[in-house]
Amino acid sequence: MQRSASRLTRVLACAAVPVLLTVAGCSSDSGKGSGSGSAKKPGSSSSSSAKPSAKPPVVLEKVAFAKLPDPCKAVAAKTIDSLVSEAKDKNGTAAKSNDLANRASCSWNGLDTDGTKGSQYRWLSVSLVRYDSHATLGSGNKRAEDQYNKQIELAKTVEGAHDVKVEQAEGVGDQASSVVYGVKKDVDFFNTTVVTRTQNVVITIDYNGAAYEGASAPDQAKLLADAVSASKEAVKSVAGANEQEQQPSSSASPSGSGAPVASGSATPQQ
Repeated sequence: MQRSASRLTRVLACAAVPVLLTVAGCSSDSGKGSGSGSAKKPGSSSSSSAKPSAKPPVVLEKVAFAKLPDPCKAVAAKTIDSLVSEAKDKNGTAAKSNDLANRASCSWNGLDTDGTKGSQYRWLSVSLVRYDSHATLGSGNKRAEDQYNKQIELAKTVEGAHDVKVEQAEGVGDQASSVVYGVKKDVDFFNTTVVTRTQNVVITIDYNGAAYEGASAPDQAKLLADAVSASKEAVKSVAGANEQEQQPSSSASPSGSGAPVASGSATPQQ
């Protein structure tokens, strides 16, 4: 019995050897496989090190006007004397703004008394809003056009307005519309709003009048003509405030040439 047990032990021991060699061989082959799999072939690149392609930068449209004029000087002094002859402050009253480069306004009002013929009241306001091009909001011109349309709608829907009439104003800026209406208060007020877009700037001229103590009612056609004239002046003021930025530099050199441009040879910017 002991001799049979001893022989069985030797058989099992010999049978175990190939099993251990097989396991060891598998481990060795696995290591070689991982090593050969991780080797880089000439000219190949690892996907983990590849960088995503960069998006091209957004090119913003350059706006025509980089700043606004002084709103209280956007209309000539002689025009103020004509439209608001007895203005309380001929220099105008500027509205407070923490961003005068983009939003500014000024107003004048006065009561012209003519004895027994009664009194004429006039009020004039000049408002300026400027827009820059924005990557998500659009170009300065497009943003100004949106504001232009909003201002017209606001003028058309003034509380208490009656006999509202909207027309295009020809020859003013890039776009211009007039909104004429009346408002009944203690007397009849005749109101005119002219909204103008010049490139990336929106100009709103509000001009209204009323008659007191038996004076003749304001001539609505003249109020409109005066408001259109003031709008044209404001458009010129915006352009004038930006003239220096728009002028080409005489010392500028063509890209990459390194040589200065001779005086008078530069082509003016359009």
